[in-house]
Amino acid sequence: MKSIDLASNRLVLDPAAAADLRARLGQDAPGGVRQAAQQFEGMLLHLMLKSMRDASASGGLLDSEQSRFFTAIGDQQMAAQLASQMPLGFAGLIEQQLARQSAGGQAEAAPSPLEALQQSLRSSYAATAAAAIAGAPVRGAAGARSATPVAAADGAPAASTREFVDRVWPHALEAGAATGIPPHFLVAQAALESGWGKHEIRAADGTQSFNVFGIKAGRSWSGPTVEVQTSEFVDGVAQSERAKFRVYSSYAEAFHDYAQLLRSKPRFADVIGQQDGAQFARSLQQAGYATDPMYADKIARIIGGASLRQALEG
Repeated sequence: MKSIDLASNRLVLDPAAAADLRARLGQDAPGGVRQAAQQFEGMLLHLMLKSMRDASASGGLLDSEQSRFFTAIGDQQMAAQLASQMPLGFAGLIEQQLARQSAGGQAEAAPSPLEALQQSLRSSYAATAAAAIAGAPVRGAAGARSATPVAAADGAPAASTREFVDRVWPHALEAGAATGIPPHFLVAQAALESGWGKHEIRAADGTQSFNVFGIKAGRSWSGPTVEVQTSEFVDGVAQSERAKFRVYSSYAEAFHDYAQLLRSKPRFADVIGQQDGAQFARSLQQAGYATDPMYADKIARIIGGASLRQALEG
């Protein structure tokens, strides 16, 4: 059996899949790009399956968060197999685009196949996500600014909101592609948790944690931590307490870990793939992501507010 067939038949939750793909890109660049493009086509098929399930009736005695979680995993596995057996043609188009990009650039400046593929997927996903924002133009992966700053609303200066969005947007694209959630929803939540980057969790010596989602360090976390004073709501009343939070080495790691958290916990099944901003926020709160009773309303206001929209227009 060919190696590409083995790759398409492996379990979608296999943690070694990404490492194997990177290894193949190093050993056989054209084959690795072909395999990665096929996986992206599988992601598109999975979104189609999810849309059909969302449009159909649900409920019943056997319906639960756990059943929906395993159904989602089964759909991902089915989509990966369909992409290898009955391709729609997107993978071939991606390969052609990468070939044109490589041929058009100078040899010394040409990106690696993996970097070119990431750039292509980010641009494609950015166009899809930006189309969901009413009246907002497409922001590319580079996050270029407009020449004239626009004053932002919602109490956040335009310059600071754009600077924050520019920093996290490429990583929001990757996390959005992994979870099926529009990247600007993820940026909105990160903006709420970090005060648009101005109140990120830091150690006593000022060391940055990059933890823009406020993820605490539980018993399962084996990485570095930082302990800070925080507020938790008990019976609707805010109380101050000390808590440990995860520390990351970069925003990329923070967004990747957040996407893994949503994908690995059955209670976040209704959050995965959510395309409605208000429902995304409500699903997070119903899943117990935060104790603040106004958490969903705050995220929804940022998603629909002028600050984020104007930052994305830049």
